[in-house]
Amino acid sequence: MKFETFKAGVLHSQFQYQSFEPVSINQAWIWEDAKINVLLENANRALGELNAFSLIVPDIDLFIEMHVAKEAQTSSRIEGTQTGITEVLMSEQQIEPEKRDDWREVRNYIDAMNTAIAELKTLPLSNRLLKQTHGILMRGVRGEHKHPGEFRISQNWIGGSNLINAAFIPPHPDGVVELMSDLEKFWHNQTITVPHLVRVALSHYQFETIHPFLDGNGRIGRLMIPLYLVSHGLLAKPSLYLSDFFERNRTSYYDALMRVRASNDLIHWVRFFLTGIAETSIKGRDIFRRILELRKEVEQSVLGLGKRTPTAQRMLNELYRKPVITALDVEKVLGVSKTTANIVINDFIQLGILVEQTGQVRGKVYAFDRYLKLFSS
Repeated sequence: MKFETFKAGVLHSQFQYQSFEPVSINQAWIWEDAKINVLLENANRALGELNAFSLIVPDIDLFIEMHVAKEAQTSSRIEGTQTGITEVLMSEQQIEPEKRDDWREVRNYIDAMNTAIAELKTLPLSNRLLKQTHGILMRGVRGEHKHPGEFRISQNWIGGSNLINAAFIPPHPDGVVELMSDLEKFWHNQTITVPHLVRVALSHYQFETIHPFLDGNGRIGRLMIPLYLVSHGLLAKPSLYLSDFFERNRTSYYDALMRVRASNDLIHWVRFFLTGIAETSIKGRDIFRRILELRKEVEQSVLGLGKRTPTAQRMLNELYRKPVITALDVEKVLGVSKTTANIVINDFIQLGILVEQTGQVRGKVYAFDRYLKLFSS
């Protein structure tokens, strides 16, 4: 299929509305557009540099946890949740009751992502894996009654309040299983020569167009991107997430998807997607570089604590993983007394590593503020 002559699909008349049936994606793809080749080269180079950092940074998994938390918060924000990055890292008891529904949705995203990445060791990227991941995402939150973990058997829509005034109506439920099967085959079809970054660009468009679940399609579709990159060996660790790029360019993102469906403009979408890969990879690489600089600085600063240095070093490793803590957290993770936990916290406040967040006498919450800001800049 050639990008320049691509036909996105056809409208099928249903009762009082028309649903959109996309064409099969599991086929060879070619293009003449020279800019795609340049963008593809830039994206591959930037992604390779990001992957290299994830291979050389010591204890990389400590920092990957923060990447996942940031992705969960940003991807969920696109869907309307209001949970801040600091709140994501707090326990449910520390969250104001009226904010807990949003908090649970973000925490579910983290659980879904971590579980899916672990499953890739024994299970390939597949519809089975996406269904399992969707089940975790929708567990105990808004949408939990919309068949979590199962493809839809009723019609959904995007935009508007009903099928009559919807901005876009995905394919009829009768076609969902076949379309998703076709998409899964495309992920693993070795008889066609399509670069992986183009495949994942096409896959994200196709998934969002099929909209196979009743709820959570945006989050699963965005989560699918790092799953694809890890499963096909482009990334050793799940260190790239496009939600930040999509959120900052939200209107352009939705417009680019709709331009494919309405005007067959696949070139514009692939250009947009590859630009996002390159920009996000460069940003991720720079974050890793700043993490290394910060790590060197703070680890040097705790060396002046004398006999408390080993405990402080253990504390730092915990803060890279969970940069928002309480005194009780310190007691538990370090296995120390309440007195020792408070001494460690005070040391870190004096060194400018921790900042108290609440201003309260009781229930104080402390944050590794400089580290957090690396993920919110």
